[in-house]
Amino acid sequence: MLGGTGKTGHRLVRSLRAAGHTVRAASRSGEVRFDWSDQDTWRSALDGATALYLVAPWEPELAEVFVDQATAAGVRRIVALSGRAIDRFPAEFFQGMRAAEQAVRQSGVEWTIIRPNNFSQNFDEDTWHVPLRAGRLALPMNAVPEPFIDAQDIADVAATLLTTDGHHEQVYTLSGPRALTFADAVAAIASASGRPMRYEEITPEQYRADLLAEGVPEEAADELNSLFAGMRAGYYTDPTDDVRRVLGREPRDFTDYVTRAAATGAWS
Repeated sequence: MLGGTGKTGHRLVRSLRAAGHTVRAASRSGEVRFDWSDQDTWRSALDGATALYLVAPWEPELAEVFVDQATAAGVRRIVALSGRAIDRFPAEFFQGMRAAEQAVRQSGVEWTIIRPNNFSQNFDEDTWHVPLRAGRLALPMNAVPEPFIDAQDIADVAATLLTTDGHHEQVYTLSGPRALTFADAVAAIASASGRPMRYEEITPEQYRADLLAEGVPEEAADELNSLFAGMRAGYYTDPTDDVRRVLGREPRDFTDYVTRAAATGAWS
């Protein structure tokens, strides 16, 4: 499993092990060292594996090479983590995810692709956590809502896809049960945490300038601006029923996520 210490990866490791499965958690800082930039680390991550959770590399040219090596090592089922509506964005963006999708499609083994919305945990584990603790989250989103997806739901779906049959050549779009605006999300977090927080609407130009000022490379800043352009266009707005289709239950609600995270002191 790649990304074994990431937001979905560490939850997936926990779920699979709780169910009695043997898991090799591979990442740059995990139990098994894996680094996309060091192909010498790939073999130990793949040795003896029959199923793979694939988190795409930033460099698109690595995806096919890695998937070829995985199948040669004996991997017979791949679940690839991608992003919602990835094929609707300009071709110059999200090339790693696009390449990973293409690589698994042509791998010759069983494959499934999951395309989630933004994670609820972006509000407390990274991305938007520091701005929220400072009291202000500023994004170029307008009032377009999004059904944020709980990372545990993604992990539960991935665990099912890795360990059960019937999902070959399927692409699942994973979302939460209802859409809410970023302003409503921030208000819910402020209420649950008891901290003063506000959402502020900014222009794409302001957002790009803020990212560059934080040290984000220009290429990544442009890609993030493209992501928000797609979100403003409604690519992420409608809830889907794919979590229920796979798991037989509804996805976790954003309010439940906020309550749990606040109880741990996430924004204290």
